[in-house]
Amino acid sequence: MSAEERAQASVDNLLDVLDLDESSARTTEDIFTGRSHPMPTGRIYGGQVLGQSLLAAERTLSSDRAAHSMHGYFLRPGDSTQGVTISVDRIHDGRSFSTRRAQAYQNGVPIFSMIASFQDEAPGLEHAAPMPEGVPAPEDLAPDEMLVDGADPRALRMLADRPVDTRHVEAPIYLAVDGARVPHQAVWMRMRAPLPGDQTLHRAALAYLSDMTIQESILRAHGVHWATPGLKVASLDHAMWWHRPARVDEWLLYVQESPNARGGRGLAAGRIYTRDGILAASVTQEVMVRVPDAG
Repeated sequence: MSAEERAQASVDNLLDVLDLDESSARTTEDIFTGRSHPMPTGRIYGGQVLGQSLLAAERTLSSDRAAHSMHGYFLRPGDSTQGVTISVDRIHDGRSFSTRRAQAYQNGVPIFSMIASFQDEAPGLEHAAPMPEGVPAPEDLAPDEMLVDGADPRALRMLADRPVDTRHVEAPIYLAVDGARVPHQAVWMRMRAPLPGDQTLHRAALAYLSDMTIQESILRAHGVHWATPGLKVASLDHAMWWHRPARVDEWLLYVQESPNARGGRGLAAGRIYTRDGILAASVTQEVMVRVPDAG
């Protein structure tokens, strides 16, 4: 299989994961089902249920209302060998805003719970934090999978086969933390092959990739890399705000920082920019971080 065919296959697999079955959806009870990505760890990737839950909620709305914010909690580790069932509650429909609650289940118990808000397009005040200057172009950086010689073969396969091309501006921290131990970094990202033009799909795919690498600003600050023996990292919650339309099959710069870590938890925040400097989304996430022998 050529590199282009492999890239297309990985994106087709993502589109299949996001293609929810709503055959059982009814007016009084909206139930959706979806499949899961196979993962070397056996645990569902958090971005998968973020994207699936958002799409399930959006399918209970008219097309003129788009997601502008979501707040979710990861309740239990998901099993990537099983599919996911998502229940949506239609909490409120107002003149300009709608609110939905979505819960993802496996084996009858919730693994993720989310509330999201949706709004009609409307004029108003506008400003945005600017994209950092002097960031190298993605073409000047090597894909992450080319920078992990000596990594576990499962990790290499996961990097090469996932649908997102990621390129760290600073050296990635898969096997070591090179350079300064600072609580910030930036990563270029895009899907490896084109997606359909529907912005509903691009918002869900943006949620999918927003869970990728954001935890690293916490780890980088302490010189902790992903291959640290005994390291345990788990996402606890995730919040996201969509500001402006963006295509995830074009380069996006994910600027990340960690303002705090304490008590076995770390907080990370991110801003996602289009290549021409438009602020598309903001993200926050708190994670559990357990490092052996950490003070």
